[in-house]
Amino acid sequence: MVAQNSAQVLVASNRGPVSYALHEDGSIGSRRGGGGLVSGLSAVEDKVWVCAALGDGDREAVRRGVSEPGVRMLDIDPAVHADAYNGIANSVLWFVHHMLYQTPVEPVFDAGFRRQWAAYEAYNRAFAEALAEEAEPGAAVLVQDYHLTLAPGMLRELREDLRIGHFSHTPWAPVDYFRLLPDDIGEQVLRGVLGADRAAFLTRRWADSFTECCTRILGGTGRTRIGVHGLGADADFLRRRSREADVDTWVATLREQVGADRKTIVRVDRTELSKNIVRGLHAFRSLLEERPEWRERVVHVAFAYPSRQDLAVYRDYTAEVQRVADDINATYGTAGWTPVLLRVDDDFARSLAAYRLADVALVNPIRDGMNLVAKEVPVVSDHGCALVLSREAGAYEEMGEDAIVVNPYDVTATAAALHEALTMGGDERAGRTKRLADAATALPPQQWFLDQLEALRS
Repeated sequence: MVAQNSAQVLVASNRGPVSYALHEDGSIGSRRGGGGLVSGLSAVEDKVWVCAALGDGDREAVRRGVSEPGVRMLDIDPAVHADAYNGIANSVLWFVHHMLYQTPVEPVFDAGFRRQWAAYEAYNRAFAEALAEEAEPGAAVLVQDYHLTLAPGMLRELREDLRIGHFSHTPWAPVDYFRLLPDDIGEQVLRGVLGADRAAFLTRRWADSFTECCTRILGGTGRTRIGVHGLGADADFLRRRSREADVDTWVATLREQVGADRKTIVRVDRTELSKNIVRGLHAFRSLLEERPEWRERVVHVAFAYPSRQDLAVYRDYTAEVQRVADDINATYGTAGWTPVLLRVDDDFARSLAAYRLADVALVNPIRDGMNLVAKEVPVVSDHGCALVLSREAGAYEEMGEDAIVVNPYDVTATAAALHEALTMGGDERAGRTKRLADAATALPPQQWFLDQLEALRS
């Protein structure tokens, strides 16, 4: 599936499709990345990917002129990148859109914030200038996510001839929460995105929130069109990869660790504050307490991959996940049964094995732009699984009808949903799994990307 239109396509994102490592002998090695954007862009022949150098290996590769064809990596000053990425993108914009602030004490928008905002502006300007240099006349430029909200407007000032799109992979905050941002900063973010010809989102709900922010703060969206593209799972890749030998080995290992006759409740997440892992563990504890018949009959398989550990609040959250899991195991575990099988490290083959074994998939984020785990588990499940899904996940819009839907803050109701999922009959489970998988794969990554490109060019 390759785009028929031969016009050049550029993509801009913080993380690119390749990363570099500096070896002890001074040589540089590269590793290709994955994900929906990498898969989607494979549908385009004439393309340039502009991204940031994220580590010492990346920066050394840029300085030596080492590069992959079609990739331009920007060696932005590390201090500027840290302030823009951690100080603003991940500690302000992410918190606003996921509504994570403890408002009695945060946020505090002071002189330190303004200094970091200047770095965010510089970071976005570096992308805009690189895109302007790389783009052929009339090229299509697709700018990605909350890291680069200002880049479309900056690029528009440099190159009026380009077709510019912006895609938000996160939720968009409702207007009253968005207004936590200083007035001038909120307006700058909105005007930056509105520099695009088209602003797109994962669900209609997030698109509507953006439109309401623009309407109430700026008076409207101007000439910018609004679109919705719900990224789906890559079914062909997942089904093929989940049947490879290393995954089969993990299936056998996990089944031995869980126990042959026990059911599994599976979650796979980053230790991201919005993923709600701690409340999920509390719900599992409540299930064991209120439904003692499940003791020694079910294991909660929780793979929580470390995320943003350079920020203290994320390190503290990861430690709390471990503490709660250890407490459940100490309280309810027996010589032959460990209630929570927690692993805090990244292993994709092991995650796929857990997907295959899942009787229940628990996806209970506080807020989530989409949540591809909810879409991936039904696609590779060996025997069918019941999905317990937060109504605050973007995936709810497409999958809510066949999931067991929960309020992510309600631990008691989530425990009841886990019980319902564990006791679901085989025929109902099979039917729901099939419908969930169909919904999950309705817009695979390549088509997701091409649909955006076609809409931008039309």
